[in-house]
Amino acid sequence: RFLRGNLEKQIYMAQLERFIKAGNKGKVCLLKKSLYGLKQSPRQWYLWFDEFMLRTGFTRSNYDSCVYVKWVSEGCGIFLLL
Repeated sequence: RFLRGNLEKQIYMAQLERFIKAGNKGKVCLLKKSLYGLKQSPRQWYLWFDEFMLRTGFTRSNYDSCVYVKWVSEGCGIFLLL
């Protein structure tokens, strides 16, 4: 998920020198998925993870957005610290 997360905005990337075909110099690539090293990769991964955790019944802490809690019975809960 981290390497191939969905992007919210259109992001263009210059072609790598060794992959430029004759007559295509100066063209750019439109990214469809996140790439390793892209600044948006960690955020996209966190948004996907957060959505998954909320969908499976966990709640996010009001004090720390990396703490999730799911109460399974009275006084017994599952705590996930990211």
